[in-house]
Amino acid sequence: MSTRPGITIIGSGFAGLGMAIKLKEAGYHDFVILEKAGDLGGTWRDNTYPGCACDVPSHLYSFSYEPGPGWSRMFSPQAEIRDYLRACVEKYGLGPHLRFGAEVAGLEYDDAARRWRVDVAGGETFTTNAVISGTGALHVPSLPAIPGRESFAGPSFHSAEWDHSVDLTGKRVAVIGTGASAVQFIPRIAGQASRLHVFQRTPPWIHPKPDFPLSPRARRLLGLPGATRALRAAIYWALESRALGFAVDPRLMGAHRKLALRHLADQVPDPALRAKLTPGYTIGCKRVLISSDYYPALGRDNVEVITDEVREIREGSIVDSTGRETEVDVLVYGTGFRVTSALDERRIVGRNGRKIQDAWQDGVQAYYGITVAGFPNLFLLLGPNTGLGHNSVVFMIESQVRYVLGCLRLLSRTKAKALDVRPEAQRAHNDRLQDRLGRRVWNTGGCGSWYLDERGVNRTLWPGFTFEYWARTRTPRREAYELIP
Repeated sequence: MSTRPGITIIGSGFAGLGMAIKLKEAGYHDFVILEKAGDLGGTWRDNTYPGCACDVPSHLYSFSYEPGPGWSRMFSPQAEIRDYLRACVEKYGLGPHLRFGAEVAGLEYDDAARRWRVDVAGGETFTTNAVISGTGALHVPSLPAIPGRESFAGPSFHSAEWDHSVDLTGKRVAVIGTGASAVQFIPRIAGQASRLHVFQRTPPWIHPKPDFPLSPRARRLLGLPGATRALRAAIYWALESRALGFAVDPRLMGAHRKLALRHLADQVPDPALRAKLTPGYTIGCKRVLISSDYYPALGRDNVEVITDEVREIREGSIVDSTGRETEVDVLVYGTGFRVTSALDERRIVGRNGRKIQDAWQDGVQAYYGITVAGFPNLFLLLGPNTGLGHNSVVFMIESQVRYVLGCLRLLSRTKAKALDVRPEAQRAHNDRLQDRLGRRVWNTGGCGSWYLDERGVNRTLWPGFTFEYWARTRTPRREAYELIP
């Protein structure tokens, strides 16, 4: 590895690889991609649980310049998405830039040299002009603080760290959590377990999943000039229409609520179970999930949905708030990820020795989710308030990649060494952002979610349309930045 690469990218998922592809295209070849694991893929490398697949149609959950007409299904499985990323690395010649087993232990800005020092686990240190973090938000598993969790004697694991050595056949299995991952893996393990106990805190709103295999003929047709791009555009605008209820008025989500309730009624004939699975909050307050096999799995004779809170975990059982003890052999956590606190333990030191934790003591924030005041030439991809509840984050990644390239070109034009977003620009942006978010369904819909931090502030989602974000990030505003000579 060069000890002084011009640009350092952290992470080799969609964000990191998308950045690398466009850097090369723009003529920047002096960069390195640091990946902590032994393979690329990010989320699509780590999550291998049964049934793992994308919940956005693959023709949109892909790079616009590499739409992948060969997808086998409308919603491709994990392995296919990982292979897609590998193919992109091969096609765009990114292999020489990748460094595996290189976990970043810390970043520190040198005020005198105007460069970042990057500390890699194991003792290696080097310097770089700019750092681009492509680690995303969904990579640090969240485990609930339940008394006795460490005392469980049987196999236990988070869905993002699935233990494939554990055979669930004939076992009594407990699943804690009913989020996006659980909705995918529960149908796959329900037929294996002798008993499956699903501990549900809050039922999700679920739409049917319009998934189907794409025949060889369909794939050939999508290979015709413009066909995949036309399908991609149709999917984009269909999904973007859902933002009307998010960004304008929750009452516009009425059709989506009716669809979810009809789906529930059609698939769950038992009124008692249906009552357990009916959300009591406004649709859209939490992520709307898609599945056509989750409800039937919960209706199996060997599956039980428990809505009483988990009070304690014992050596071979789970005790709920009623005092009932349920004996189990295997425990699976479908409890999502640490999103708003993902960087809490990361060592990032900016100008004048300021730590990122101090900069964010009042809450995580950035300028359009990309740059942070006091941390020159540090760029975040899928940073604060750039997540989505309705469309493809790959669209957001491409907007952010273009913005970062705009910042690099600004440095080249002005001969500046670094740029730092002005605190007043960041503050004004986030004041507008939070004003919009405070009036939206995520704060007014009557639910708690991983979108919100410990203060109940939404630090995760973009409050409007994705095309609006695209338009606002087309070109960096020079007056929003201090250019450091």
